[in-house]
Amino acid sequence: MKAIAAVDANWAIGKGGDLLVHLPGDLKYFKEKTLDKVVVMGRVTLESLPGGKPLKNRTNIVLSGNPDYNPEGENLILCRSKEELFEVLKRDFADQEIMIIGGERIYREFLPWCEAVYITKIDKEFPADRYFDNLDELENWELAESSDVQEENGISYRFTLYRNNAPVEM
Repeated sequence: MKAIAAVDANWAIGKGGDLLVHLPGDLKYFKEKTLDKVVVMGRVTLESLPGGKPLKNRTNIVLSGNPDYNPEGENLILCRSKEELFEVLKRDFADQEIMIIGGERIYREFLPWCEAVYITKIDKEFPADRYFDNLDELENWELAESSDVQEENGISYRFTLYRNNAPVEM
């Protein structure tokens, strides 16, 4: 299991149910890393996607404990608990790459099981109300790779890869 997120200088990931900033290069990177994979997200993340629809060319698994929530869409699976999610992943997707794509609660809940995290580090601070755990401060996590600095719309950022030296088994 892996995760992918874009964070600002304070490890913020969003505000008001939306991304902090739209960087076409980062969106392209996200698509490249998640295409043809299983993506796991919470309800708010699904609702924040274009049209509130599942991502194309991916198996979308949405985790929501709300019994009245029943999203529809092609390639969408709804799980009501972490236990149910793990059951589905082991049974139906054991040989596929799993990507955690948000939001804040989902990242925090599944981070211990992630062997790696793709982080787009944005060299700017934004007003935010959602955060990713600062991997630079967490035991067992190390920065393994960092790209050259990219720049778009006057904002610089780089693609990084963090590795978990002690992931929990599913």
